[in-house]
Amino acid sequence: MGNIVAIVGRPNVGKSTLFNRLTQTRQAIVNEEAGTTRDRQYGKVEWVGQEFSLVDTGGWVVNSEDMFEGEINKQVQIAMEESDLILFLVDVMHGLTDLDYEVASILRRSDKRLILVANKADNFESHPFAAEFYSLGLGDPICISSINGSGTGDLLDKIVELMPAKSEEEILDEYPRIAVVGRPNVGKSSLINAFIGEDRHIVTDIAGTTRDSIYTYYNKFGLNFYLVDTAGIRKKGKVNEDLEYYSVIRSIRSIENSDVCVLLLDAIRGVESQDLNIFSLIQKNRKGLVVCINKWDLVEDKSQQALNTFVNAIKTRFAPFTDFPVLFISALTKQRIFKVLEAVKIVDENRKKRIPTAKLNEVLLPVIENCPPPAWKGKYIKIKYITQLPAGRVPSFVFFCNLPQWIKDPYKRFLENKIRENWDFTGTQINIYIREK
Repeated sequence: MGNIVAIVGRPNVGKSTLFNRLTQTRQAIVNEEAGTTRDRQYGKVEWVGQEFSLVDTGGWVVNSEDMFEGEINKQVQIAMEESDLILFLVDVMHGLTDLDYEVASILRRSDKRLILVANKADNFESHPFAAEFYSLGLGDPICISSINGSGTGDLLDKIVELMPAKSEEEILDEYPRIAVVGRPNVGKSSLINAFIGEDRHIVTDIAGTTRDSIYTYYNKFGLNFYLVDTAGIRKKGKVNEDLEYYSVIRSIRSIENSDVCVLLLDAIRGVESQDLNIFSLIQKNRKGLVVCINKWDLVEDKSQQALNTFVNAIKTRFAPFTDFPVLFISALTKQRIFKVLEAVKIVDENRKKRIPTAKLNEVLLPVIENCPPPAWKGKYIKIKYITQLPAGRVPSFVFFCNLPQWIKDPYKRFLENKIRENWDFTGTQINIYIREK
């Protein structure tokens, strides 16, 4: 189970700077792929072999510049509910403010693990000023500077030390774990009820009535699965602006705990920005993907042309990763429910697929010969040998060549497409590594 660490604090204490500083450690791996910048507020951090997810709650709240107390309280509330550990950020330069007391009083009531972080201590002269934060009653402040990085190592040590231990009751890996994700009120619970054939999740028409993430072991039609039910959103009052923020944070956990994600889209509303956010979370976590268009029973025009238009629209929005199954279903009338499970099973098998090295070289080397990587400054790049790495979370292929640094992304995509043309890797991502022979 991934641990989630949330950063809270009033505006301008440096939450985003700290977020960028800590997630930098993985920048090389996460890299700025097209489409991953939409969710700057979520990243993974690795420290001394431990990995956790970092969420910058301030980043999601609408117009956070002039954020008033209500917004901050909401942000703290969601961090308390959804995370395993909270970093409460205060500012040494500006000292204590009423808002800091306000946030501290909410945090003191929760039994969440918490670290008080005094930011902007850019030099040692400013460390004594952190003493005033003891009055918040939240323990020792850790002095850091997100700008120049001093103290962040100690902070990471402390985070790892306070991490909840890995739970022993890890679910066995023999069956795929499916997370049904999507934005509020798209029909996630109805789909799960249709799978299981019993109403064990309360379904109502109010957006956001699902409470917890639950694993449900399930074997029907001779297929075995664990279902991770995405916690939906409970939200009173005006939901238009920050629904997105709630549902994305809630989806993070279910996506991390799954193997294959079923992304539900609404046939009536099409692809919205929030669907893209959830899609890029699935991509960042390298999970298998099945896209389902729900509420298909409500669509008037069901012609083949309408289907094709819909599929093309989705693939255009989700490019460059377009090799995933798209199904048109209705959770209400149980139309094509079984197809979803079959697709999940296939995607899960594709994720574990191994291709013999001899076969890889036999098929791909002639293709590469016909269309080699572009020469660079008169030097020819030759790919000599290809192999698939031993089982990881995602099928990974290594191409050995003489000048790996000059093979650019477009050519890597070409190689990936050739692999997909020859072998079925539908629904799963592929890693392409170029190494020196």
